[in-house]
Amino acid sequence: MSTSMYIFRNSFPKWFIPRADRQAQKSLQLHIFRQLQTNHPTTSAVAIKPTVEQVLPKCRFMQYRRGNEHLKRLGMVSEDGGKMVELSSTSCAAPNMMDFIHQRYCMDNLLDSVQFMTIEDVEAVDLRLLPPIDSPGKIIGVDCNYVDNCDEQHISIPREPSFHVKFATSITGALDNIKAHSLAKHIDYGCQLAVVMGKKCQEVAPKEALNYVFGFMVVQDIMARDRSALFGGHSMDTFLPLGPTIVHRCHVPDVSHLWIKTLVNGEERQTGNTRDMIFKVDFLIHRLSQYLTLCPGDIILTGTPAGSGAYRKPTSFLKPGDLIESEIQNLGRMCNKVVSPYS
Repeated sequence: MSTSMYIFRNSFPKWFIPRADRQAQKSLQLHIFRQLQTNHPTTSAVAIKPTVEQVLPKCRFMQYRRGNEHLKRLGMVSEDGGKMVELSSTSCAAPNMMDFIHQRYCMDNLLDSVQFMTIEDVEAVDLRLLPPIDSPGKIIGVDCNYVDNCDEQHISIPREPSFHVKFATSITGALDNIKAHSLAKHIDYGCQLAVVMGKKCQEVAPKEALNYVFGFMVVQDIMARDRSALFGGHSMDTFLPLGPTIVHRCHVPDVSHLWIKTLVNGEERQTGNTRDMIFKVDFLIHRLSQYLTLCPGDIILTGTPAGSGAYRKPTSFLKPGDLIESEIQNLGRMCNKVVSPYS
């Protein structure tokens, strides 16, 4: 089997797979979630049996639909990706992520109550994974926040962060296609850690900033280098794949030591670590809160390490047919195919 076919069969959800492969479909959903959720480095060839803690669903939140339903549901997935619970029908939790964040649910109580909920095998559930959040009030990205990214552009390390915005209509899911818009000829990529705000804040001190965070997720900040950043370069439809889940901050004890990587067609293009950020997450929240009010559900994109297509020699921009894989330690993995705008 070719490398591209292996990636295709093992990374995409069952609604992408031909009907002839029905026998493999039952186990495919579980395999997808295990790829998305368990991206810890492997240090031993010996298989380790998951602990009870890994099997129980945790505060790793996803939005999804069952079967052919149009109803959006909110659920939690276990650390090993094998088990899930639906929150929207078995608790007082809201049926969508934005409303759930506004509820200010106590995570300790939620984790304690999981044992009394119906725990399902992901393998047995017919579901479609949606973006874990799809209607944030603000999406704010920081420019040049990694030293190696500045080096590859031959620019000085900034003394203050500069920001850009993206629009919510650019959001797409962790397994959805990215459209290569006909107006965009130089489509670039950049895997980033995304911060999801949990509480309203203004003029917050750096040492208090992380208390206002709800959780973290993987994003791929797609942009058209040949288009104005203000008028479409950052915000074309499907230019913000995110997910696969939002991992609550209680499961991310040190956000400043997570590895990041991007693969395009199996080739490693980006590899970095959040410890190399110029402006750390707490400082970014502090600085932004001095300019504007950050609200629950707002998303902050924290920058990308070196390796974007524009700064490779020769340049290497995305084109239809490319498969881009984005991964951050402990947060998950995304697989997005670039397709023609006419497909």
